[in-house]
Amino acid sequence: MRALGPGSVSSFLKIILDVVFVILWVLLAAVAVITLAAVLLSFNPDLLAGVTLDSEAGEVVRRGPVLATGLAALAVYLAGVLVIVGCLRRIFATLTAGDPFHPDNIARLRLIGLILAALELGRYALWAVGAWVLPGVTDVEPNFSLTAWFSVLVVFVLAEVFREGARLRREAELTI
Repeated sequence: MRALGPGSVSSFLKIILDVVFVILWVLLAAVAVITLAAVLLSFNPDLLAGVTLDSEAGEVVRRGPVLATGLAALAVYLAGVLVIVGCLRRIFATLTAGDPFHPDNIARLRLIGLILAALELGRYALWAVGAWVLPGVTDVEPNFSLTAWFSVLVVFVLAEVFREGARLRREAELTI
């Protein structure tokens, strides 16, 4: 089985990334609508004045700002994952075309590394803000994810490998 070109493993993975990309857009749209509803309800809880709420639903309405913030954080996280998957789709498109060392792949891999790092730092920031705003919640503590930071480093190293591959390809094209 071939790794590059049409009908290869890379083209199969590109199809999977296309499906995931569409699913992420749908999820992001749903989370955005729910976040908007939570923000509206937190600013104007009288919108539910005619609705009879049990104790659990009343608790959710009372914690509207916290819920809206959590949903907004989820939307930002999904947007980051969406950008990563979009970059991977474009990288796999070049692999399917048989051009793995396309110069644009270097910037795409660097962007993926930056977003992975930003998502991990965002997780720490969200925990810090949550611990500050919700002092009674002690169930969740941040853990340093060696896997996440290792992934960030691997992506940056791969970007440099692709940069060197693109340089060698340019040199080979200039050779008579």
